[in-house]
Amino acid sequence: MSSAPKAKPAQRITIPPQRASIAAAVEECLERTATILLHCGAATKEDLIQSIAKVRHSNSIGTPVDLLETLARHVNCPEPDIGQAIHAYAEQVATAVVPSPPLVSFAARYISPSAFYENFPEIKKLGHALLSPVIYAEDSDAIGTAALNPVAASIMSEEIMAIVARRYEIRPFVSTVLLDYTSWNEIVRKHFLR
Repeated sequence: MSSAPKAKPAQRITIPPQRASIAAAVEECLERTATILLHCGAATKEDLIQSIAKVRHSNSIGTPVDLLETLARHVNCPEPDIGQAIHAYAEQVATAVVPSPPLVSFAARYISPSAFYENFPEIKKLGHALLSPVIYAEDSDAIGTAALNPVAASIMSEEIMAIVARRYEIRPFVSTVLLDYTSWNEIVRKHFLR
């Protein structure tokens, strides 16, 4: 008889909860973002109500738009200053997101992870709806997502973890980063033919 300790059976991972639908994830993103902007004083309730209505309308016709960009345009920010205004909103929102994603403008240079999207078409659909593309995917173990809106990146990250965990029973490492407006437009167009 061996004196070595008996091996314990491997524990199953805890599978994180997943939102009921893409629409639910998008609505949660809108509500959380608006709440943060209102509480930090970055936007008025009236401006947020009108901007949210514009976002919901655009989403309902199949053309996703981001609340931060919509809000900046709603308050008549001059076109040359749109990027700066959106970044200021994103910084305010990022203070309430844990962990707060860093700004990485070069992330738009990554090649679209087409094999990952083919394997997980639901993640591509969610990324398109949230305007938060997957910027890299090393198999299903390490995945990165980026967005203009920190809340969108956070929700996308949580959903990626849930979807991958359900399929493979692994807990992937998922990183999130913020993009500047120019990089975000470029990468969203590349990934989703916007």
